[in-house]
Amino acid sequence: MKMYARKGMAKEHNKWSPCSAVGFEYDPDNALRHTTYPVPSEWPKSDYSELEEDQNEAQYDVFGKPEKFWFNVESVGSLKPENIVLSGLQVLKKKLTDLQTHFNQEVAKDVLSIVP
Repeated sequence: MKMYARKGMAKEHNKWSPCSAVGFEYDPDNALRHTTYPVPSEWPKSDYSELEEDQNEAQYDVFGKPEKFWFNVESVGSLKPENIVLSGLQVLKKKLTDLQTHFNQEVAKDVLSIVP
């Protein structure tokens, strides 16, 4: 029997992902109306809802924007959820820094070029 160990990424296959599920919420009381409920009283209340027991939806906020985000991260056990989120933020920060660096280099090239 031959066996091979191979390092992979979750982009290739989910078996390499340390995360089993991720969920997020930004409007637990549906004040922004990004979701339309056919019968609002039938939908379960969010754990983050600030409404009274007898209310189903908040008043519609025409000019409202999401200001708070709640994330739920479930791990498969290889990493703690906190480490998964922090690692993801590090990768995002690096990618944004690289994007900014490349953008600044392209702007500098355009400034130095002479257009007839």
